Amino acid sequence: MKTKLQLLSFFALTAFFMQAQPVTVNLSLDPSYTNEVYYKLSTQTATTFPSSSWDIAFLRVSNFDLGVRVNDGDWGIEVYEVSTNPADYATVDVSNESSWTQLYNDDTNWSNGAFMQTSLSGPLAFGFGNYNPGNNTVQGEVVFVLKYQDGTFRKFFIETYLGAYTFKYSTWTGTEWTADTTETVSNSSNPNNRFNYYSLENQTEVVAEPSATDWDFVFRRYSTFLDPPGQWYTVTGALHNPNVQVAQNEEMGGMPADPQLTFSDDINTIGDDWKTFVGTGFSVDSNQAYYVKYSDDTIYRLYFTEFSGTSSGDLEFVLEDVSATLNVQNLENGASFGIYPNPSQDKIINIVYDNELANNSSVELFDITGKRVKQIDLNSNVGFFNKQINLTDLNSGVYLFKFSSGNFSETKKIILD
Repeated sequence: MKTKLQLLSFFALTAFFMQAQPVTVNLSLDPSYTNEVYYKLSTQTATTFPSSSWDIAFLRVSNFDLGVRVNDGDWGIEVYEVSTNPADYATVDVSNESSWTQLYNDDTNWSNGAFMQTSLSGPLAFGFGNYNPGNNTVQGEVVFVLKYQDGTFRKFFIETYLGAYTFKYSTWTGTEWTADTTETVSNSSNPNNRFNYYSLENQTEVVAEPSATDWDFVFRRYSTFLDPPGQWYTVTGALHNPNVQVAQNEEMGGMPADPQLTFSDDINTIGDDWKTFVGTGFSVDSNQAYYVKYSDDTIYRLYFTEFSGTSSGDLEFVLEDVSATLNVQNLENGASFGIYPNPSQDKIINIVYDNELANNSSVELFDITGKRVKQIDLNSNVGFFNKQINLTDLNSGVYLFKFSSGNFSETKKIILD
């Protein structure tokens, strides 16, 4: 049976790849990367937000998860730890910049932003503050300064966290600090998003990302540590949603029949290394393939083909759904079967089945109301069979596909586009 299943996989994969219909996607961050672009593979949907609309991002997934990131991309904001004594907030002196410690967002994990990378230590330390078991809050301990590319300084202090971040900040005028502004950003804001965003310049909350279920990765500028040369750089690339996992695979001759993939939760698995600056422009490595896996085991394969750089911010990649190349089900009576492609864009599908016993075999299709819309008898002899089925007489939509052989049956869901 094992040999037959291997043959079944080989023939079905071969047939699928002949029928696969990759999609070419063109996106743009606009000149100078003025936008961040979120993309959802299953719906082929792009959502764009101005990259300079926010300064601070606050994780809001639960009362017990906290994380604070800085906009280190378009704004190029630098975050410095000034002191772990809250009283020092009142006496911050910008002339002491050389003594401050610069902090960076973790580019492998969304939660571990720059404000969580402090020197504060101890069993109750949580980045910017210490946990207070008496009232279940995190009390701020660390004084920060944000430095902008135009030379602006803002001191920043997160006072408390418990389902909401309360913080204060002030701007250096060149001679003195402005009066403090105190704000609270609650987790109840934008409940479908992972982060809430705040603009210090405009003193307001902003929405700068789609709902957590509406994107798989975001194209943006971000900081990463390059070794060599052993320092942090701002790069342009893709960071993925923690709702998915990503595997990278070098494929010189296209997708192999059986790629050996290791999926990672590191959000920079796609990252920026699919392109290289070559002096006058960018060279794109189309041999680097990326596989994005959903929690339901749907898998998309993509590779990049173009990147224009800062002049236009245009990029191009090719994607295809490879999760349904073959899904072989072994039945207890010695039969096995698979269907492909699924979804079917032309309503032509193939059923591949292997009978070890002579059984009456058939296919039935039911619509979502449970009404049987088609029945097809199959060759019931012992052996391997690959039958093409024309379903162009059916409307586009979701159907239940029931394969029966002898006393056993199996039902799968198929999609006709």
